[in-house]
Amino acid sequence: MKQDGWDGHDLLAAMRHAASLLHAQLDEVNALNVYPVPDGDTGTNLTLTVRAIDEALRKDGPDDRTGLAREVARAALMGARGNSGVILSQIVRGATDSLAQSDDLAKAFRSASNAAYRAVKKPVEGTMLTAIRAMADAAERDPDLASIIAAGDETVTKTREMLPVLKEAGVVDAGAAGLVEIVRGVHAALTGEQLPEPPALEAELSLDAIHQELSRYRYCTVFVVEGDLDPAALERELEPLGDSLLVVGDSSALKVHVHTDDPGRALSLAVARGVVEGVEIANMQAQAQEREARLLHAVPDAEPAECALVAVASGEGNRALFESGGARVVDGGRTMNPSTADLVAAIEAAPASEVVVLPNNGNVIMSAEQAADH
Repeated sequence: MKQDGWDGHDLLAAMRHAASLLHAQLDEVNALNVYPVPDGDTGTNLTLTVRAIDEALRKDGPDDRTGLAREVARAALMGARGNSGVILSQIVRGATDSLAQSDDLAKAFRSASNAAYRAVKKPVEGTMLTAIRAMADAAERDPDLASIIAAGDETVTKTREMLPVLKEAGVVDAGAAGLVEIVRGVHAALTGEQLPEPPALEAELSLDAIHQELSRYRYCTVFVVEGDLDPAALERELEPLGDSLLVVGDSSALKVHVHTDDPGRALSLAVARGVVEGVEIANMQAQAQEREARLLHAVPDAEPAECALVAVASGEGNRALFESGGARVVDGGRTMNPSTADLVAAIEAAPASEVVVLPNNGNVIMSAEQAADH
C-alpha cells in the first residue's frame, strides 16, 4: 500500500489489473471448476464480479475514503455472479470496511477473511475461504503483498489435498486460484512491481477431472432483493429449496445465491419481501455437460468409451443409482417430461461413440426417439 494512502484512481487501476490478470487465466480457472458443482464458470463469475467494480469506479461518485469503500462494496454485491462471485463480494466488503478506516493491510485481510466466513453457513476448507484466511494469516506475520501472495499460492496448491473431490480429480480449487490471481493483479497496480510468474494452475487434466457427477439441483439462481429486509428470515425460507445458499448484504439490499430445482419459488419468496432485480438463472447440468465436452475435445488422445448411457429418471434415489453406474441422468418421468432438446444435449455430451437412452416412461418414448433421430 502506498505511504500516502489510496484513492479512486488506485482502486480503478487495481480492478483493471485484477480483471486483466484473471481474464488471462480464465480458461484454466474454469477448467479447474469441479466444486461445488462442475459447471466450469468460476473464472468467468469472478471476472464479471471484478468488472462490475471496475465499471462502478469509472462513473462519477464519491471521492472520500468512506464513500469509495461503500461504492466498491455495493458494486461487488450487485455485480456478484455465481457462488464464487458472491463470496468474493463479501471478501471485498470486509476489506473495504477496514480500509475505510486505515491502510493497515493485515487488518484489511483479516476483515476480508472474517466477512467471507460469516457469509457461508457451512464453511468448507480447501476453497477460496481457506485461501483468504491463509493470506490474512500471512499478512499478520508480514504485511508485504508479495509475501501474502506467496502464501496464497502455497495454499492453492494445498487445496488439492484438502477437499476429497479435488483430490479425486487431481486439481486445485478454482475459486482459491482465481482469488489469488485477483490479489496478484491488485499488487501489480498498487506497487508497480512485477511478481514472478504464477504457478501453473492446470497441469494436464485427467479424465477423472473431466468426468464429474452432475449437481443434485439443476438451476444456479442469483438475484438481488431490495427493501426493508430481514436477512435471517429470508434465509430460513430459502434453505429448504436447495443447497449452496448464500444470503449476503444488509437490511436494505441482499444478494441471494441458491442451487435449486425451483427458481420460481425462490423468486416468489423474495418478491413477497421486496423489489427483485438482477435475476440470473443458469442450467448447471447443461453447463457441466458443455464443460466436459469442451475439455474432452482438448484431450485428443483420450479414448472415448464404446458406449454410454443416458437415463430419464426422477427422484434422488433413482438419480444416485443411475449415476453410480456412470449414466447421465435427465430429470423426467410421468408428470415431468424432458424435451427432445434436453435429451439431445445429454447424448451429445456423452463421451462415447454410441449412446443408449432409457426413457423409463411411456410419455418420454417419443422424445427419446426424436432425440435418437437427431
